[in-house]
Amino acid sequence: MAEQQGDAETSGGPRRGDRRPTMTDVAQRAGVSRALVSLVFRDAPGASDRTRERVFQVAEEIGYRPDSAARMLASSRSKVLGVLLTVRNPFHADMVESIYPVAERRGYEILLSAASPSRDERKAVDALLGHRCAGLLLLGPTLPSSYLAELGRKLPVVALGRRFPGADVDSVHTAEAKGVREAITHLVELGHRSIAHIDGGRGPGSAERRRAYRAAMRKHGLTEYIRVLPGDQTEESGSAQAKVLLAEGSRMPTAVLAGNDRCALGLLDAVWREGLQVPGDLSVVGYDDSHLAHLSHIDLSTVRQDPDRHAALAVQCVVDRLDGVRDGAEEFVLDPKLVTRGTTGPPRSSGIMSA
Repeated sequence: MAEQQGDAETSGGPRRGDRRPTMTDVAQRAGVSRALVSLVFRDAPGASDRTRERVFQVAEEIGYRPDSAARMLASSRSKVLGVLLTVRNPFHADMVESIYPVAERRGYEILLSAASPSRDERKAVDALLGHRCAGLLLLGPTLPSSYLAELGRKLPVVALGRRFPGADVDSVHTAEAKGVREAITHLVELGHRSIAHIDGGRGPGSAERRRAYRAAMRKHGLTEYIRVLPGDQTEESGSAQAKVLLAEGSRMPTAVLAGNDRCALGLLDAVWREGLQVPGDLSVVGYDDSHLAHLSHIDLSTVRQDPDRHAALAVQCVVDRLDGVRDGAEEFVLDPKLVTRGTTGPPRSSGIMSA
């Protein structure tokens, strides 16, 4: 029975009970100890080149793939790209969804590592490096330029949504100023004058959006209405600033440009809970056009960043570097697009406009 089962595995036939091959199976077939097989898959010293080759060959024959480690370690260059993302960021989720098929078409797999309030970006990056990723795609990183420069000397790195001048890393981002100008122009054409902006803090693109907001307001002759509220790119930030605005009663702005969609969602939730009408009492514009903005009960007007194009360029940046197609960092700037939905409309005639 055992010999017949072994023949089936060797020939690629079915295994008894469709059992997934184990490391022990590899060891038995290769004629070595399980401990030695473990050393091979962990790329640890202690096994000869011939033994390593035999172990990988057997693993391929019987279909043993613990986590693609065999194929990664069998070659001099990993075929895995590491992706750093932020937990709870819906736009990052959209970006990852776009990255997978692009990477697969180029022959690469994707390994994700998330940053969160309890896990900083360095720890997330270290995890990717520990898995021998060939290159890194960093989504909206807030890491210091000096750290990115050091990272870029080790392997190809591309930052999405953020620029790092002076660091040898590629960047792919949206023309932030253009997106903000379109949003402010849209609100002004609807009749708004008192337009506030909730700042995105240290979030990707925030500094550019803040500057662009001020410049756009001045361009439309609304300097006296410029108001930047402190915040960050989270729902909590939008909710907190909504409470500040709601306390102002009739003096509150008639429109708000949020730092991003997450911030806009927090703002909307707070004003809806207080019984205000959007856009009747307050118009709201986000930034990103994440999948949540499309939901019918949210229907958020927002500035769209194209995740598919971001993904295609980011993967191309890393693969081109790996293939030696080019040297030196490049910056790719994509055009945004304002998407108008149900959260923007003319201001009430009895609001700030008649004051």
